[in-house]
Amino acid sequence: MKSLWRYRELLGLLIKREIASRYRGSMMGMLWSLLNPLVMLLIYTFVFRVVFKARWGDSGDSKTEFALVLFIGLLIFNLFTECIQRAPLLIINNMNYVKKVIFPLEILPWVTFCAALFHFAVGLAVWLLLFMVLHGLPHWTVLLLVVMLLPLAGFAIGSAYLLATLGVCCRDTSHIIGILTTVLLFLSPIFYPVSVLPERYQTIVYLNPLTWVVEQSRALLLAGQTPNVSTVLLATAGSVVILWIGFSVFQRFRQVFADAL
Repeated sequence: MKSLWRYRELLGLLIKREIASRYRGSMMGMLWSLLNPLVMLLIYTFVFRVVFKARWGDSGDSKTEFALVLFIGLLIFNLFTECIQRAPLLIINNMNYVKKVIFPLEILPWVTFCAALFHFAVGLAVWLLLFMVLHGLPHWTVLLLVVMLLPLAGFAIGSAYLLATLGVCCRDTSHIIGILTTVLLFLSPIFYPVSVLPERYQTIVYLNPLTWVVEQSRALLLAGQTPNVSTVLLATAGSVVILWIGFSVFQRFRQVFADAL
Protein backbone atom coordinates (compact mmCIF):
# COMPACT_ATOMS: atom_id res chain seq x y z
CA MET A 1 0.00 0.00 0.00
CA LYS A 2 2.90 2.31 0.74
CA SER A 3 4.31 1.68 -2.71
CA LEU A 4 0.97 2.37 -4.39
CA TRP A 5 0.68 5.68 -2.57
CA ARG A 6 4.27 6.66 -3.26
CA TYR A 7 3.94 5.99 -6.99
CA ARG A 8 0.29 7.02 -7.34
CA GLU A 9 1.00 9.51 -10.13
CA LEU A 10 2.97 6.94 -12.10
CA LEU A 11 0.21 4.40 -11.47
CA GLY A 12 -2.38 6.81 -12.87
CA LEU A 13 -0.32 7.51 -15.96
CA LEU A 14 0.25 3.81 -16.64
CA ILE A 15 -3.45 3.03 -16.25
CA LYS A 16 -4.38 5.77 -18.73
CA ARG A 17 -1.74 4.53 -21.15
CA GLU A 18 -2.89 0.93 -20.77
CA ILE A 19 -6.48 1.85 -21.61
CA ALA A 20 -5.57 4.18 -24.48
CA SER A 21 -3.06 1.76 -26.03
CA ARG A 22 -5.74 -0.85 -26.67
CA TYR A 23 -7.67 1.47 -28.95
CA ARG A 24 -4.87 3.54 -30.45
CA GLY A 25 -5.18 3.66 -34.22
CA SER A 26 -8.71 2.20 -34.33
CA MET A 27 -11.47 4.24 -35.97
CA MET A 28 -13.99 3.68 -33.17
CA GLY A 29 -11.54 4.15 -30.31
CA MET A 30 -12.97 3.52 -26.85
CA LEU A 31 -16.38 2.69 -28.29
CA TRP A 32 -14.99 -0.83 -28.59
CA SER A 33 -15.04 -1.06 -24.79
CA LEU A 34 -18.81 -0.60 -25.06
CA LEU A 35 -19.42 -2.77 -28.13
CA ASN A 36 -17.44 -5.81 -26.99
CA PRO A 37 -19.61 -6.65 -23.95
CA LEU A 38 -22.80 -5.83 -25.86
CA VAL A 39 -21.93 -8.18 -28.73
CA MET A 40 -20.96 -10.98 -26.35
CA LEU A 41 -24.18 -10.44 -24.40
CA LEU A 42 -26.29 -10.73 -27.55
CA ILE A 43 -24.47 -13.87 -28.67
CA TYR A 44 -24.70 -15.65 -25.32
CA THR A 45 -28.33 -14.62 -24.84
CA PHE A 46 -29.25 -15.96 -28.29
CA VAL A 47 -27.39 -19.24 -27.83
CA PHE A 48 -28.54 -20.07 -24.32
CA ARG A 49 -32.00 -18.46 -24.30
CA VAL A 50 -33.17 -19.00 -27.88
CA VAL A 51 -31.24 -22.05 -29.08
CA PHE A 52 -31.02 -24.06 -25.84
CA LYS A 53 -34.25 -22.62 -24.35
CA ALA A 54 -32.51 -21.97 -21.03
CA ARG A 55 -34.44 -20.27 -18.25
CA TRP A 56 -33.30 -18.51 -15.11
CA GLY A 57 -35.47 -19.10 -12.06
CA ASP A 58 -38.85 -17.42 -12.42
CA SER A 59 -37.82 -15.12 -15.30
CA GLY A 60 -40.19 -17.05 -17.55
CA ASP A 61 -39.80 -16.48 -21.27
CA SER A 62 -38.40 -12.97 -20.91
CA LYS A 63 -35.20 -12.67 -22.92
CA THR A 64 -34.43 -9.24 -21.44
CA GLU A 65 -34.54 -10.58 -17.87
CA PHE A 66 -32.28 -13.44 -18.87
CA ALA A 67 -29.90 -10.94 -20.47
CA LEU A 68 -29.77 -8.85 -17.28
CA VAL A 69 -28.88 -11.88 -15.18
CA LEU A 70 -26.35 -13.14 -17.70
CA PHE A 71 -24.68 -9.75 -18.16
CA ILE A 72 -23.85 -9.41 -14.44
CA GLY A 73 -22.06 -12.74 -14.46
CA LEU A 74 -20.13 -11.88 -17.62
CA LEU A 75 -19.02 -8.53 -16.19
CA ILE A 76 -17.60 -10.17 -13.05
CA PHE A 77 -15.99 -12.98 -15.02
CA ASN A 78 -14.38 -10.64 -17.56
CA LEU A 79 -13.03 -8.38 -14.81
CA PHE A 80 -11.27 -11.32 -13.18
CA THR A 81 -10.06 -13.14 -16.30
CA GLU A 82 -8.79 -10.01 -18.06
CA CYS A 83 -6.45 -9.57 -15.13
CA ILE A 84 -5.15 -13.15 -14.89
CA GLN A 85 -4.93 -13.74 -18.65
CA ARG A 86 -2.51 -10.85 -19.04
CA ALA A 87 -0.55 -11.70 -15.90
CA PRO A 88 1.80 -14.45 -17.25
CA LEU A 89 3.26 -12.05 -19.85
CA LEU A 90 3.18 -9.00 -17.62
CA ILE A 91 6.90 -8.96 -16.86
CA ILE A 92 7.93 -10.24 -20.29
CA ASN A 93 5.97 -7.53 -22.10
CA ASN A 94 7.47 -4.87 -19.82
CA MET A 95 11.03 -6.11 -20.09
CA ASN A 96 12.40 -2.57 -20.41
CA TYR A 97 11.09 -1.76 -16.92
CA VAL A 98 12.76 -4.81 -15.37
CA LYS A 99 16.24 -3.49 -16.06
CA LYS A 100 15.46 -0.13 -14.45
CA VAL A 101 16.37 -0.47 -10.79
CA ILE A 102 14.15 2.35 -9.62
CA PHE A 103 11.00 1.21 -11.44
CA PRO A 104 8.37 -0.24 -9.05
CA LEU A 105 7.46 -3.51 -10.77
CA GLU A 106 4.99 -4.29 -8.01
CA ILE A 107 2.47 -1.79 -9.39
CA LEU A 108 2.13 -3.54 -12.78
CA PRO A 109 -0.59 -6.02 -11.68
CA TRP A 110 -2.54 -3.09 -10.25
CA VAL A 111 -2.31 -1.32 -13.60
CA THR A 112 -3.79 -4.35 -15.33
CA PHE A 113 -6.61 -4.70 -12.81
CA CYS A 114 -7.51 -1.01 -12.89
CA ALA A 115 -7.63 -1.06 -16.70
CA ALA A 116 -9.96 -4.07 -16.49
CA LEU A 117 -11.99 -2.19 -13.88
CA PHE A 118 -12.52 0.62 -16.40
CA HIS A 119 -14.08 -1.82 -18.88
CA PHE A 120 -16.15 -3.28 -16.05
CA ALA A 121 -17.47 0.22 -15.23
CA VAL A 122 -18.44 0.80 -18.87
CA GLY A 123 -20.30 -2.50 -18.97
CA LEU A 124 -22.00 -1.79 -15.64
CA ALA A 125 -23.21 1.58 -16.97
CA VAL A 126 -24.81 -0.25 -19.92
CA TRP A 127 -26.44 -2.74 -17.54
CA LEU A 128 -27.83 0.04 -15.34
CA LEU A 129 -29.23 1.82 -18.38
CA LEU A 130 -30.99 -1.35 -19.53
CA PHE A 131 -32.32 -1.97 -16.02
CA MET A 132 -33.71 1.57 -15.78
CA VAL A 133 -35.44 1.20 -19.15
CA LEU A 134 -37.11 -2.04 -18.00
CA HIS A 135 -37.68 -1.45 -14.28
CA GLY A 136 -36.97 2.17 -13.41
CA LEU A 137 -34.40 3.28 -10.82
CA PRO A 138 -32.07 0.52 -9.57
CA HIS A 139 -32.00 -0.62 -5.95
CA TRP A 140 -29.91 1.43 -3.53
CA THR A 141 -27.86 -1.71 -2.90
CA VAL A 142 -26.05 -1.05 -6.19
CA LEU A 143 -23.83 1.19 -4.06
CA LEU A 144 -22.66 -1.88 -2.15
CA LEU A 145 -21.25 -3.46 -5.29
CA VAL A 146 -17.84 -2.08 -4.38
CA VAL A 147 -17.97 -4.34 -1.30
CA MET A 148 -18.24 -7.34 -3.64
CA LEU A 149 -15.35 -6.11 -5.75
CA LEU A 150 -12.88 -5.79 -2.86
CA PRO A 151 -12.36 -9.54 -2.30
CA LEU A 152 -12.39 -10.09 -6.06
CA ALA A 153 -9.67 -7.46 -6.47
CA GLY A 154 -7.49 -9.05 -3.78
CA PHE A 155 -7.82 -12.49 -5.31
CA ALA A 156 -7.25 -11.27 -8.88
CA ILE A 157 -4.18 -9.16 -8.07
CA GLY A 158 -2.71 -11.81 -5.78
CA SER A 159 -3.14 -14.38 -8.54
CA ALA A 160 -1.61 -11.93 -11.02
CA TYR A 161 1.51 -11.61 -8.86
CA LEU A 162 1.88 -15.40 -8.79
CA LEU A 163 1.23 -15.84 -12.51
CA ALA A 164 3.55 -12.98 -13.47
CA THR A 165 6.34 -14.63 -11.47
CA LEU A 166 5.59 -18.06 -12.93
CA GLY A 167 5.34 -16.64 -16.46
CA VAL A 168 8.97 -15.48 -16.34
CA CYS A 169 10.19 -18.98 -15.55
CA CYS A 170 7.70 -20.97 -17.62
CA ARG A 171 6.52 -19.46 -20.91
CA ASP A 172 3.79 -22.09 -21.20
CA THR A 173 1.90 -20.43 -18.34
CA SER A 174 -0.03 -18.09 -20.64
CA HIS A 175 -1.30 -21.03 -22.73
CA ILE A 176 -2.31 -22.97 -19.61
CA ILE A 177 -4.19 -19.98 -18.24
CA GLY A 178 -6.03 -19.61 -21.55
CA ILE A 179 -7.38 -23.14 -21.14
CA LEU A 180 -8.16 -22.71 -17.45
CA THR A 181 -10.17 -19.53 -18.01
CA THR A 182 -12.39 -21.41 -20.48
CA VAL A 183 -12.90 -24.13 -17.89
CA LEU A 184 -13.58 -21.46 -15.26
CA LEU A 185 -16.27 -19.90 -17.46
CA PHE A 186 -18.36 -23.06 -17.35
CA LEU A 187 -17.56 -23.88 -13.72
CA SER A 188 -18.87 -20.47 -12.67
CA PRO A 189 -22.61 -19.73 -12.35
CA ILE A 190 -22.58 -17.46 -15.39
CA PHE A 191 -25.09 -19.32 -17.59
CA TYR A 192 -26.92 -21.18 -14.83
CA PRO A 193 -27.84 -20.76 -11.15
CA VAL A 194 -26.02 -23.02 -8.70
CA SER A 195 -29.38 -24.30 -7.45
CA VAL A 196 -29.99 -26.30 -10.66
CA LEU A 197 -26.93 -28.48 -10.02
CA PRO A 198 -27.02 -31.70 -8.00
CA GLU A 199 -25.93 -31.06 -4.43
CA ARG A 200 -22.64 -32.96 -4.79
CA TYR A 201 -21.63 -30.68 -7.67
CA GLN A 202 -22.69 -27.50 -5.89
CA THR A 203 -19.85 -28.03 -3.42
CA ILE A 204 -17.34 -28.10 -6.29
CA VAL A 205 -18.76 -24.94 -7.85
CA TYR A 206 -18.61 -23.11 -4.51
CA LEU A 207 -14.88 -23.79 -4.36
CA ASN A 208 -14.65 -21.36 -7.27
CA PRO A 209 -13.99 -17.89 -5.79
CA LEU A 210 -16.07 -16.29 -8.54
CA THR A 211 -19.23 -18.14 -7.52
CA TRP A 212 -19.86 -16.14 -4.36
CA VAL A 213 -19.07 -12.80 -6.02
CA VAL A 214 -21.35 -13.48 -9.00
CA GLU A 215 -24.27 -14.67 -6.90
CA GLN A 216 -24.00 -11.86 -4.36
CA SER A 217 -23.67 -9.25 -7.10
CA ARG A 218 -26.86 -10.50 -8.72
CA ALA A 219 -28.63 -10.38 -5.37
CA LEU A 220 -27.47 -6.78 -4.87
CA LEU A 221 -28.36 -5.51 -8.32
CA LEU A 222 -31.48 -7.47 -9.19
CA ALA A 223 -33.15 -8.25 -5.86
CA GLY A 224 -31.83 -5.42 -3.71
CA GLN A 225 -30.58 -7.87 -1.07
CA THR A 226 -27.76 -6.85 1.25
CA PRO A 227 -24.88 -9.31 1.67
CA ASN A 228 -24.14 -11.18 4.86
CA VAL A 229 -21.52 -9.16 6.78
CA SER A 230 -19.65 -12.16 8.19
CA THR A 231 -19.43 -13.76 4.74
CA VAL A 232 -18.08 -10.55 3.23
CA LEU A 233 -15.46 -10.25 5.98
CA LEU A 234 -14.43 -13.89 5.54
CA ALA A 235 -14.12 -13.50 1.76
CA THR A 236 -12.14 -10.29 2.15
CA ALA A 237 -9.79 -11.90 4.67
CA GLY A 238 -9.21 -14.81 2.31
CA SER A 239 -8.45 -12.48 -0.59
CA VAL A 240 -5.98 -10.52 1.56
CA VAL A 241 -4.15 -13.77 2.31
CA ILE A 242 -3.95 -14.59 -1.42
CA LEU A 243 -2.76 -11.06 -2.14
CA TRP A 244 -0.09 -11.28 0.57
CA ILE A 245 1.15 -14.67 -0.67
CA GLY A 246 1.26 -13.49 -4.27
CA PHE A 247 3.09 -10.29 -3.43
CA SER A 248 5.59 -12.13 -1.20
CA VAL A 249 6.43 -14.60 -3.98
CA PHE A 250 6.73 -11.76 -6.50
CA GLN A 251 9.10 -9.81 -4.27
CA ARG A 252 11.11 -12.94 -3.49
CA PHE A 253 11.87 -13.67 -7.15
CA ARG A 254 11.91 -10.19 -8.69
CA GLN A 255 15.69 -10.03 -8.31
CA VAL A 256 16.11 -12.85 -10.84
CA PHE A 257 13.69 -11.46 -13.44
CA ALA A 258 16.43 -9.67 -15.37
CA ASP A 259 18.61 -12.80 -15.53
CA ALA A 260 15.68 -15.03 -16.50
CA LEU A 261 14.69 -12.69 -19.34
